[in-house]
Amino acid sequence: MASLYIKDEDTAALVGRVAMRSGMTKTALVRELAAAREAELDRRDHSRLSTYELLEKIWRDHPLGEPTGLVADKAFYDSLNDEEDD
Repeated sequence: MASLYIKDEDTAALVGRVAMRSGMTKTALVRELAAAREAELDRRDHSRLSTYELLEKIWRDHPLGEPTGLVADKAFYDSLNDEEDD
């Protein structure tokens, strides 16, 4: 079992107060705050990437599905708006 010991009494008390006011355990609070900080650091790291590098990462993390073979032409888009041939 992993443990985290906060040696600074003021910090430990602060975590306890915030956890109590939030209706969370100290562990859940620390996890939530650490996850939020990690997400902030990830966003900051992304800002250092070039646009091309950022797009590559997005495409790698969120690949497109397989092609359907359907044609998205003018007739298709007109059908979405219930438009007849104009």
